[in-house]
Amino acid sequence: MFPTLSAEQIATYHRDGYLIIRSLFNEEEITRLHSVATEDSAISKNSYDLNDQSGKRTKLALWFTPGDDIYGLLTRSERMVNSVNQLLDGTAPVCHFHSKLMQKEPRVGGAWEWHQDYGYWYKNEFLLPDQMISVMVAITQATQENGCLQVIKGSHRLGRVEHGTAGEQVGASQRYVDLALKTMELVYVELEPGDTLFFHSNLLHRSAANESEQSRWSLISAYNRQSNVPYNEKSTACITPLEVVPDEGLLQAEAAGIAAGADFLSKETDVSLK
Repeated sequence: MFPTLSAEQIATYHRDGYLIIRSLFNEEEITRLHSVATEDSAISKNSYDLNDQSGKRTKLALWFTPGDDIYGLLTRSERMVNSVNQLLDGTAPVCHFHSKLMQKEPRVGGAWEWHQDYGYWYKNEFLLPDQMISVMVAITQATQENGCLQVIKGSHRLGRVEHGTAGEQVGASQRYVDLALKTMELVYVELEPGDTLFFHSNLLHRSAANESEQSRWSLISAYNRQSNVPYNEKSTACITPLEVVPDEGLLQAEAAGIAAGADFLSKETDVSLK
């Protein structure tokens, strides 16, 4: 079993708005995840492109209810859920809001504009951003060259800033981004496969286009406390306590790709585009 987070790690998350855990998933687990993801016909069929302001595109597939597939076993694993439970405010059960497979391909993979996840989720009328978190698992290496995530250290303390449209994405007010960068550190989050980033829903972050010859794939899962009930969200996954599975399930179970009937989000219904 993966050890619980230390007091120092928890303090780092609350101070900086993010926490990196190296090798949270081992090489064998990530190799299996990558193999399944690249051959997953349901993911391919339900992926859609989001264009940045330059017209470059990033492909993603997003779904709400975690199943017994390879992705669900990862998002419901003890090491993930227990870590999230230690970092979120409150004591209500941990729930899964949604997961998305991000596919930023060589040369064509677009940028993500500066934003806060709560800048999107505010529209769903969640009231407590401290009870929400995103967790990014690197499936392939993430470097500055292939458009790794960038974060503004400590920017979660700003609270939610205004957001508007930027290409087909939602972007944070550039004025507040510029002000934050006057006194806060810009960090490039370079990750090896299996490294995992936990970040607060109000942390300002972005990623540049992929100008390299290397793909950048990642799985990002968003979690919520059951007590943080949204008033404008159809899916009930975000208030349904997770059924936690043992860490070894990723390798022991006969898990494959996601079921074709999974509750995917389509581009037409993505509230972030409206």
